[in-house]
Amino acid sequence: MTDVTGAPADVLHTLFHSDQGGHEQVVLCQDRASGLKAVIALHSTALGPGLGGTRFYPYANEAEAVADALNLARGMSYKNAMAGLDHGGGKAVIIGDPEKIKTEELLLAYGRFVASLGGRYVTACDVGTYVADMDVVARECRWTTGRSPENGGAGDSSVLTAYGVYQGMRASAQHLWGDPSLRGKRVGIAGVGKVGHHLVEHLRAEGAEVVITDVREDAVGRILAAHPTGVTAVADTATLIRAEGLDIYAPCALGGALNDDTVPALTAKVVCGAANNQLAHPGVEKDLADRGILYAPDYVVNAGGVIQVADELHGFDFDRCKAKASKIFDTTLAIFARAKEDGIPPAAAADRIAEQRMHDAALARRAR
Repeated sequence: MTDVTGAPADVLHTLFHSDQGGHEQVVLCQDRASGLKAVIALHSTALGPGLGGTRFYPYANEAEAVADALNLARGMSYKNAMAGLDHGGGKAVIIGDPEKIKTEELLLAYGRFVASLGGRYVTACDVGTYVADMDVVARECRWTTGRSPENGGAGDSSVLTAYGVYQGMRASAQHLWGDPSLRGKRVGIAGVGKVGHHLVEHLRAEGAEVVITDVREDAVGRILAAHPTGVTAVADTATLIRAEGLDIYAPCALGGALNDDTVPALTAKVVCGAANNQLAHPGVEKDLADRGILYAPDYVVNAGGVIQVADELHGFDFDRCKAKASKIFDTTLAIFARAKEDGIPPAAAADRIAEQRMHDAALARRAR
């Protein structure tokens, strides 16, 4: 069933009527000459222009792409609020296999669509897009971050994303075991791509034991070659989450990693990873708490990257960004304390804090 616009009715219902909606603006973009099909979603601009990356992914259908854009944009509102940034939440998805259809012409067309929003949305890298891609997009759109240093940018934001997750792990260890040190802890990482491989470096430098898995054998091979000791690999995520003696589980691939099937199987006492939208549906956060598993909210601990790209808009300084990302340790501890005080899971506590900041900003804007 479709409505008069040709969009699936369930998509429009999500936008206007469901709890997952409430977005300020959703833009459907098409450039037939280049093959571009994209969705740009702006969840909230209460704190400032929406900021979030561009995901390039072969979605099964357009409705799935729209749903992902909506979820990711909403997550960026909360992430940016908790990171203390003056930015709202936005996200974009390009539909298709980047290995097959990504071209300069397509990226330039995409840049023109982002530019047409006049600065309401600032884009950056995400799954399937890289620094070189943002350099191309920036040729048509000045509201582009994640560019190369040669083109006035900060470069790869995964460096500080991994650093922030590492700080979230340290805070989780402090809260649960009374010591932030990860030395001797056994950490399982699902996904050792752009962020995961940097996370391995931090953990090994501190003396943690690391277990990894990835759907790409070459990614696993690179990690094992770089770390002949202290790192082992398992066949898949299903094996990883059931590994004996696992202290921390770090989902660092796509979302939905914590669901009705995986949560009962987890052996780790802490979940702290870089993936966005790890909770497959509402209620999973309670399931984790009921099992005594401490969950560090994904959009809090993985905010190092967005801190980096936001700084790029004002003249990038790595040391300044790293200092801001270091505060993820304190923010995560504050969320755990709020959760305990309110008797709610940490994910709900983080939501309350973020929603209060967005609410206060919206009231202040209306009062001007």
